[in-house]
Amino acid sequence: MIQILKELILDAQAAAGDTGVPRRLRMRALSGKATVLIGVRRSGKSTFMLQIREGLLRQGISPENILHLNFFDDRLHGLQPAQILEAYFALYPEKKDREQIHCFFDEIQALAGWEPFVDRLMRTELCAVYITGSSAQMLSRELATQMRGRALSWEMFPFSFRECLDAKGISHGRALGSRERLRVQHAFGTFWESGGFPEVQGLGASLRVRIHQEYFQSILFRDLVERHDIPHPRALKDLAHWLLNHIGSLYTVNSLTGYLKSLGHKVPKTSVSEYLAWLEDAYFLFSVRIYDASLARVNANPKKVYCIDHSLAVSVGSGVLVNAGHLLENLVFIALRSTTPEISYYRTRNGREVDFVLHRDRSLVQVCETLADPQTRKRELRALEEAMAELGQREAVIVTRGEEELLQLPAGTIRIMPAWRFLLELGDQAAG
Repeated sequence: MIQILKELILDAQAAAGDTGVPRRLRMRALSGKATVLIGVRRSGKSTFMLQIREGLLRQGISPENILHLNFFDDRLHGLQPAQILEAYFALYPEKKDREQIHCFFDEIQALAGWEPFVDRLMRTELCAVYITGSSAQMLSRELATQMRGRALSWEMFPFSFRECLDAKGISHGRALGSRERLRVQHAFGTFWESGGFPEVQGLGASLRVRIHQEYFQSILFRDLVERHDIPHPRALKDLAHWLLNHIGSLYTVNSLTGYLKSLGHKVPKTSVSEYLAWLEDAYFLFSVRIYDASLARVNANPKKVYCIDHSLAVSVGSGVLVNAGHLLENLVFIALRSTTPEISYYRTRNGREVDFVLHRDRSLVQVCETLADPQTRKRELRALEEAMAELGQREAVIVTRGEEELLQLPAGTIRIMPAWRFLLELGDQAAG
């Protein structure tokens, strides 16, 4: 194993690596803390690590001072964490305790016993540590219990719309001329079809669907079934399909348990709750709670479900129950979620619903594919006006597929925006 590790370390140091499209993640490494990057599979975490590495090389860091390993490499099966430093310092004994080593560990959750190993690196070695992982548990339980405050975590999502524009070389500043605006609008049509996963950009529909379905299988069986030793994988798959077919819809654990029971699965309510938590741990699905000061009411009310990528939901779901309005709602949610984790839906005292309220400033965002129908327009505006009055907000937004308007109403200002413009103005991904 030591010889294999030496070869892998040297190969990684010699590799040029494709650093891809620069990501718009506002991340900053801090001295004394491991930098942890987490997110769904294939969202670009490893490529972003290469971008960090290339930045270090441009600053004059020697390639020999970089230790880069991907623990999904089958040659590392059975690796003991202590062997990593043994192999590295066998190559470079003169560097121990004298020069800082920049350690990049991809998909570290595949390494048994990684937590105390990284903790020891931070305490006893002259190392800067960068980690990627696909499970949100690294952000919560594992990091909290093992890293003892020695790590800072950041979330990575698939490409945002702005990053897709970056990849195509399309200008998207605030002052868009007619030509640039048309290019942006056309690119949004592509983004609507393809979603944000980097690997599917520019691919045809059939190949994109196939890749999305492979992602789905990997997430279910590698991040969930294998990791948590789930005894009923078919029940998990049926549950995931139901949720994908109902993005933007309300659910309860009781209703999901009943649904699985109707399919013949004998899965208890506690297991369904665990499945939901693990799907969120893998950054595949997200649950949104009602906005309420009472925790009891928050827990008693149904939740809404969204997928990490609206196009993936179409590729994997049945395509029958998911409508364009729900897909747009999903797209807007993921854009918001990449900037803040604290998002709820809101229900007014009269029972009218607003899709999103951001906890940080109680901003209100409603999503509606089109307001062309007078009854739809009346319903959406009334819900927003009631929410604005109840939450003390003087501004709100309605995101549509293409309509744009500024309304001055007694409750305040409501800005109706096409989705492409809303996404451009939203900003970059923030820390997790």
